Order: sequence, then structure tokens, then C-alpha cells
Amino acid sequence: MVRPEAGTAALEHEIMAERASSLNAAEARVKKAVAGLASGADRQHWLEEARQAVWAYFVQRELIGFRRHHEVIQDLNIPSEVLAGLGASPAKGK
Repeated sequence: MVRPEAGTAALEHEIMAERASSLNAAEARVKKAVAGLASGADRQHWLEEARQAVWAYFVQRELIGFRRHHEVIQDLNIPSEVLAGLGASPAKGK
């Protein structure tokens, strides 16, 4: 007997795994950028990197239903100067 719902469940599982992986990668980029900013070296580069990383991370979170970011802002120690500049940087041609 063919059960289409079994295939759907497997697909849903894969989608959830991809979402989790993508969110983890975005969070890792934020952590790296915030650490680079805290190091004090090449401050302008890391500030721009942190703003882009945080923006992408917030978008990822919102796509899976997390609308409030207050806790992760605190947990990841995202500086207010990063938050103040979200969306203010021009997009790079990457």
C-alpha cells in the first residue's frame, strides 16, 4: 500500500533540518563578526560584517517564525552600534 503522507513527513523532516542548519550557520557568522568587532582590529570592516550578519540572521529567524530578537541580541552580545546600522549599509556585489 502506498502512503503519500510518509513521503510528505520525510520531506518535512528534511526541510526542518535545512532550516536548523541555515539558522546555525547564520548564528555562527554573527558570533564571528561580533568577536571580530570586539577585537578592535579593522573595526570598520567588522562593523559592516556584523551588520550584514545580524540582518541575515534576523531574516532567517523571521522566516521560520521567530519575530522577537531581544533574547538573541543579549545572548550573542550584539552591540547597539551594530543594531543601529541595520539596513543602512549598501549591498555589496557578491
